Amino acid sequence: MTTIDKTEIEKFSKLAKDWWNPNGKFKPLHVFNPIRLGFIKEKVISHFKIKPKIEEPLKDIRILDIGCGGGLLCEPLKRLGATITGIDASLKNIEVAKLHAKEMNLNIEYIHCPPEKLKITKKFDVILNMEVVEHVSDINLFIKNCSELTEKNGIMFVATINKNLKSYFFAILGAEYILRWLPIGTHQWEKFITPSELENIANKNNFVIDELIGVKFNPLLKKWYKSSDNSVNYISTFLKN
Repeated sequence: MTTIDKTEIEKFSKLAKDWWNPNGKFKPLHVFNPIRLGFIKEKVISHFKIKPKIEEPLKDIRILDIGCGGGLLCEPLKRLGATITGIDASLKNIEVAKLHAKEMNLNIEYIHCPPEKLKITKKFDVILNMEVVEHVSDINLFIKNCSELTEKNGIMFVATINKNLKSYFFAILGAEYILRWLPIGTHQWEKFITPSELENIANKNNFVIDELIGVKFNPLLKKWYKSSDNSVNYISTFLKN
């Protein structure tokens, strides 16, 4: 059994060379990166009771970024001191990530594989599933794999898109067809998942909900911000039992 959706992998592989172009096909992720990076940093510091003002606050924290793409999250987390592994089912993404990390002189482990194929000797403190669960073939198997890779009392982040009429309008019609922020076909509405559905799947795999936040885009400031409105984009955090 696999979590790989070959159509999704081919789609992102074709765009791989554009990962580090802030005005390219992945511009929305570059704009989104500050809010998700800030949230991850604050949450990890709080959860593991780390002194926040030290130079490398995430030192000794082992992080796995699933669906790491070109390494947009891995690199800043490495600069915060984390020991980080990035995996992706697209070989082209991994090749881009490795090359860019080498250019930046950053020691990041990148592996071409889905989570079910990852061989480890030690589990991870933090699992990142940022904008990835809506692209897998079997979300139940995917979260099960994540659970097996997470240390007890570890934390899993899931950033994804809610499933309702509003999310169809904003995330697909708006972002892909009207504003052209994303290539047409980036998302499939039937693969979106509600926070409660995600929580139920997580609960079955030894995770308990920690926090749920919404994230919204301010078009005037061209910035994302945290919100109590999780009707479209949201981030859930789960703790491993």
